Amino acid sequence: MYSHDTYGLGHIRRTMAIASHLRDSNTNILILTGSPIAGRFSMPSQVDFVRIPGMIKKTNDEYQSLSIKIDEEQALSIRTNIILATAKTFKPDLFIVDKEPLGLKREVLPTLEWINESLPATRNILGLRDILDEPSVIIEDWQARNIYHYLTQLYSEIWIYGDKEIYDPVSLYQIPEAIRDRVVFTGYIPRTKKHSGVRKRARRRFRLMDSDIFVLVTTGGGGDGYDVVDQFIAMHDYFPTSLPFKSVIITGPFMPKRDREKLKKRAKVYGIKTLPFHPRLEEVIKAADLVISMGGYNTICEILTQQTPALIIPRETPRKEQLIRAQRLEEQGLIDYLGWYEISPQHLRDKIFSILDRKDYYTDRMAHFQLTGLDTMLQRLKQFRHVQDKQEKTVAPIALP
Repeated sequence: MYSHDTYGLGHIRRTMAIASHLRDSNTNILILTGSPIAGRFSMPSQVDFVRIPGMIKKTNDEYQSLSIKIDEEQALSIRTNIILATAKTFKPDLFIVDKEPLGLKREVLPTLEWINESLPATRNILGLRDILDEPSVIIEDWQARNIYHYLTQLYSEIWIYGDKEIYDPVSLYQIPEAIRDRVVFTGYIPRTKKHSGVRKRARRRFRLMDSDIFVLVTTGGGGDGYDVVDQFIAMHDYFPTSLPFKSVIITGPFMPKRDREKLKKRAKVYGIKTLPFHPRLEEVIKAADLVISMGGYNTICEILTQQTPALIIPRETPRKEQLIRAQRLEEQGLIDYLGWYEISPQHLRDKIFSILDRKDYYTDRMAHFQLTGLDTMLQRLKQFRHVQDKQEKTVAPIALP
């Protein structure tokens, strides 16, 4: 599995969730990742990772090395060679590429081409989250980079981690008719469902009484999460004595330290605990009565799995992915959202109270929403094995003299 991880936590968290579910005693999974925090996650048996040098986006088309002081071309050359050498040594039966069809700056292209030439039985799979951006943006980008050609030539299947009835990227992103039969809508990817005992223990760790209303604010990786947390604390500044709930803020490990410290100091005035990272975020989501989030794919899946009511405050730049997702899920009655340009202390407070008053409605809607992503992928693996077994059985034995 390849996860380029230049920004945030989303790609590595999604990759880990898939790997944890698809592994078994006969399935080894090796993750290629540029995430600087991959080592903070506990790896289950049969799963390991190869860390490629991290890179971070400077502009839409410029990247720089995250830690070591080398130029972009050097860093990309190292990454490209590690990816190809790993594939040649590991010889995978399945190669799942997350989101970027050719990898960061085409770094996976040599590996995809080598697999097609040298491992004809191996399947290359492109895994796409439900929404990438506005259709016009994706179509223009894919045409400019010749992505439609590479989808046709290099990939056995395209797995879309979403629900066609909610959003259909096949038609909206103009995936060619010739390969539409390779597309599999898996459904959304669930996380491990936590039971009520986990909720109670997590609340105790944060010193919460059973009667306390607990609001969790989380911004994923946090690199672009400052404004959301700032608005939440600004609401407390405006209503310093009339907010009947307790809060925890998880800023994300990629929020600049200076910003984290500034927010921590402001939040402390109101008894709000702030953390840069929590390795078991799903437990904190389960413990909460309401989650406030920007609505990245993985946080949404965790919210839906734990069935915790949520207020989404999506970013609208540099891409509209989060806004589109929030709008589509709000239409399904699964979450509520607040547009960025609608935010004020009064409006934020009103939204929070409205959702808390209708907690049972949202919980019920989420309880009836099927998260089929992992089960669908597991079925595909079983089908691949079945086909492979049949092919092996039809190979005629060599007659010995």
